[in-house]
Amino acid sequence: MESWLNLSWITLETLAVVLAFGYLAFAIQENSLCWYFVFFSAAIYVWIFFDARLYMVSLLNVYYVLMSLYGWQQWRRGGTQQTGLLISRLTPLCHILVVSLVSLFSLIIGYFLGAYTDAELPYLDSFTTLGSIVTTAMVARKILENWLYWIFIDGVSIYLYFSQNLYQTAVLFVLYVILAILGYCTWRKRYLEQNNL
Repeated sequence: MESWLNLSWITLETLAVVLAFGYLAFAIQENSLCWYFVFFSAAIYVWIFFDARLYMVSLLNVYYVLMSLYGWQQWRRGGTQQTGLLISRLTPLCHILVVSLVSLFSLIIGYFLGAYTDAELPYLDSFTTLGSIVTTAMVARKILENWLYWIFIDGVSIYLYFSQNLYQTAVLFVLYVILAILGYCTWRKRYLEQNNL
């Protein structure tokens, strides 16, 4: 019975990985179909990460499910009717504020998770979760620098998932780093074109 349960989790993880890869492939192309893929992938990952005692990442995937609805709406109906939602950038001061707040709250939440739950790697779990929350909002608003944030967050996530024996997910995040680099280059080119720079 236990081997059947392990096999079903591996099958679910495989499906979640395939859907998550589809999300990123469509996001790079600015195709709103990406939000359908992340909806279903995140719904599966809620259960997988909860079972792995990565509670913050499990909660993050609940957020992804909700953000998929918001992101779809923004990409389909945001911006003007003529152009839709265009790629934009944040100021350096805004980035300093974002990084500072994510770091501070990661320390606070990580401390409480470590002290009061059986969470695995509570500080990394908190950091990747809070960073991903902010960065997903950037994707929904088509902020160019979201890809740079993802490169770092996904790099940290590789270790987090590998340490929990979620090997397929760790490999997915290696691909995520590569695709985030591609995403940044693609979106930067489009940003420059749309602004005639």
